[in-house]
Amino acid sequence: MLDTTMVVTATWDEEASVWFATSEDIDGLAVEADTLEKLERKIADAVSDLLELNGKGPDLPEIPVRVRTEHVLKIPNPHF
Repeated sequence: MLDTTMVVTATWDEEASVWFATSEDIDGLAVEADTLEKLERKIADAVSDLLELNGKGPDLPEIPVRVRTEHVLKIPNPHF
């Protein structure tokens, strides 16, 4: 039974211009998209499929997934 919130990390790949998501809580999760909104839809689809494939079906009407985002914000240095 799954009784905790799963964590997914979404990271911006500046070179490829895409967001990609992975998770230590969800075996096999690896999806990418050009926007966070599209990535969230792909995460939702992948989580459902992977939990079924991995035999980890929760006894809950909804699957709690926390999406954490990581990206580098480059701010011009006013002293440069």
